[in-house]
Amino acid sequence: MRRRAPLPPSPLPQRLGIDPVRLRLPEGEWPDPGTYLRHRYEGGAGAGAMARLLERGEVYGADGTPVRPGDPYTAGAFVWFHRELPAEPVVPFPLPVLYRDDHLLVADKPHFLATTPRGSHVIQTALALLRHRLGLPELSPAHRLDRLTAGLVMFSVRPADRGAYQGLFQDRRVRKEYEAVAPYDPALALPRTVRSRIEKTRGVMAAEELPGEPNAESRVELLAHRAGLGRYRLTPATGRTHQLRVHMNALGVPILGDPVYPAVLDPAPDDYRRPLQLLARTLEFTDPVTGLAHRFASSRTLQAWEDLPGWEAPPPQQDR
Repeated sequence: MRRRAPLPPSPLPQRLGIDPVRLRLPEGEWPDPGTYLRHRYEGGAGAGAMARLLERGEVYGADGTPVRPGDPYTAGAFVWFHRELPAEPVVPFPLPVLYRDDHLLVADKPHFLATTPRGSHVIQTALALLRHRLGLPELSPAHRLDRLTAGLVMFSVRPADRGAYQGLFQDRRVRKEYEAVAPYDPALALPRTVRSRIEKTRGVMAAEELPGEPNAESRVELLAHRAGLGRYRLTPATGRTHQLRVHMNALGVPILGDPVYPAVLDPAPDDYRRPLQLLARTLEFTDPVTGLAHRFASSRTLQAWEDLPGWEAPPPQQDR
């Protein structure tokens, strides 16, 4: 089998924890790279931005020199540039690091902070902020946590270890426990294991439960209840998108602060008054690189539960 040639290294460093865009010039009858690049981004928000980048000499070739609009066109050549990014609302909550060694980093993510760059959330993401703050340009996520969910997120420090840590989650060798605050229903028999088939369509906000072979499994336990609310321990055996939120909604006790289940709302991106009451509380696993047995616990609390007075422990219940 013919080996693919290694990609040339980027001539540009990261900017605020974000990698530059790498683009390969395709085959075609283009008079110069400027014409192709303007055509590629024509009609979108990036059209004017690309023209400005070229004019300022901020598009670079593999040798680190700026690509000028009228330079000769070389199909297969790579160019790099940093996108012009719109201003993002600053997520005004701390992002503490709970553990760090030469291979692994565990952070305690706040609500409203995305794990990785996506869509309108780029610089204000856990990955970009940690890369920039700690000087770890090769940091990469071992898994992802919803932007609205707070709690533990794992990252690999070195590219050589990325597959090992990601494999922990893919092979279900991590025990994960979550906490949630949701309405208390005395008629809902708990603990129980919920199994269903969950599908998430790209571009559609909410995931759906559909007929068919189950692909999602969650254990739901009631830890305590007070003032009409329950504090729940959720243990997912699988990792489908929005799985815990979908399963709690299906049980008739949607998680407090959820802007998607049971109804899709549209809060402002900088409205932090009603966080989703879901917390990735613990991660427990054997480190695939060092062999150490790890158990990490979030130091965060769920606002809706802490703000209520008194509590009542639930009576013992039979597993369902």
